[in-house]
Amino acid sequence: MKKFSILALAAVLVIALTVPAAALENEFGGYWRTRFMNQGHFNGEDDDATNLRRTDTRTRLYYTAKLNDNLKFVNKFEMDAVWGDPTGYGRVGADAIAVEVKNSYADFNLGPVNVTVGVQPYALFREFYISDDASGIIARWKVLDNVVLAGSWLKNFEGGAGTGNNEDIDAYTLSSAIYFSENISIKPSISYSRSSELNTLAGLGLFANVPGTAVITPGFWGEVELFTYGFDFDASFDNFGIWATLVGQTGDVEQNTAGLSDLDLKGWLVAVGGSVGFDMFDIHGQVMYTPGDDDALDSDIDTFFCPSGSYYWSEIMGLGIFDNNNPVNTPGDHVQNVMAVNLGTTIKPMDKLKVTVDLWYAELEEDVVFAPGVEEDELGTELDVKVTYELVEGLNLDLVGAYLWAGDAISADGDNDDDPYEFGARLSLSF
Repeated sequence: MKKFSILALAAVLVIALTVPAAALENEFGGYWRTRFMNQGHFNGEDDDATNLRRTDTRTRLYYTAKLNDNLKFVNKFEMDAVWGDPTGYGRVGADAIAVEVKNSYADFNLGPVNVTVGVQPYALFREFYISDDASGIIARWKVLDNVVLAGSWLKNFEGGAGTGNNEDIDAYTLSSAIYFSENISIKPSISYSRSSELNTLAGLGLFANVPGTAVITPGFWGEVELFTYGFDFDASFDNFGIWATLVGQTGDVEQNTAGLSDLDLKGWLVAVGGSVGFDMFDIHGQVMYTPGDDDALDSDIDTFFCPSGSYYWSEIMGLGIFDNNNPVNTPGDHVQNVMAVNLGTTIKPMDKLKVTVDLWYAELEEDVVFAPGVEEDELGTELDVKVTYELVEGLNLDLVGAYLWAGDAISADGDNDDDPYEFGARLSLSF
C-alpha cells in the first residue's frame, strides 16, 4: 500500500509537469498541523497506565488538475508522524515511507449534473452517521435554483468472485437540499446498506461492530440490511442561528442458527444547537440524545449504529483537537448511547485572538454493567478552554486545557478514582 501511495503521488506530479500549460490549470493546496499534548487518567484511575505525552505532525497536500470547465482530477495525500516514533519519519534520521492516498477522484459535469467518481469524502446527517473517505460515485443535480437532488453508491467491501453480491457491502443514498431562503434550508436523506453475509471481513468498515454481534462467528450471521433516514435543518441570520438533526434507523441482521430470531436494528438520534452573537462574543449550545440498548437479551437493538460517523464535540469525551484517545466508556466521535448538553461562549477581544469556553454534561442512556448489582451511567461534567491566536498571517496557535469531573461510569470497576484531564497546543496552517 505504501509503494502504491508513492507511485500515485509520482503519477500526478508527472501529469502536472508534462501536460501543456495551455491545456491544464494546476491547483495546489494543503494543510499542516503539529500538536503537543498531555493527557491523564483516561481510565478513571490514579495510576499512569493511560497517561500520554506526545507530539505529532500531520501534513496534507492537495493537487487538482483542471482540464477544462467541466472536468477536474482531484487528489489529496496525507503524511502522519509521531515525533520519536522509530517506524515513521518522526524518528531521528527522518527518512521513511509515509504517504497515504486520502482522495483521488474525477469531478465532471454532464449538462446540469455534477458527478464525482473515485475515492472521495462522504458525509451524511451532520457527520453523526458517516464522515469518511470511501470509493464510490456521487451525482448531484440542481433541479431548481433552490432544490438540489443527489444520489450516491458507496462501495465499502468487495467480497470477490461467486454468486449474489458475495458478502460485498454496498450503500445507496438519496439526498436533497431544499433552500427556503438564503438563510434557511432542510436536507432530507435516506440511505440503504446491505451485505449478503456478516463475517470477520465484512464486519469491517460500514458494518463494523454491528450492535448485538460482538462475536463474529463464521456462518452464524447471515444477511444484513440497514435503512438510515432523517434530515438536517439549518437557519442562520445576522446574529442568531439554529440547527437540528434527526436520524432514524430500521433493518435487521439474520441469524442462521435454528430457533434464534433475527436482530432488529431500531436506533435513532436527535441533536439541536444554536448560537446568539453580540459585539465581541457569542453564546452557543447544543443538546444530543440517542438511546442505548435497554435489553441485551432481546432481539431489538436500540443503539444508534454509526461506525463511520465522526462528530467531534467536547475536548475529552468527544475527542476534540487531540483526537487520539477518549476516556473509557465515553462515546468519542461515534455518538451512541448518550445524552449530552453544552453551553459555551466565544470571546473575540481583538482580530487575532479568540477565546472559547465550553461546559459539557454527559451521561449514558443505558448503564454500564461492571458486575452484578454494580451499574453506572454518569460520565460527568467537562470544562474546555481554547485560546486561538494568529502568530503570523496564516499560522494559528491553539492552546487547549480541559478537565472532566468524572462520574463512576468512567472507570474499570464502577468506582472512579481520578478525573481525566488534558492540555496542549497546536500549530496549524492552510493554503
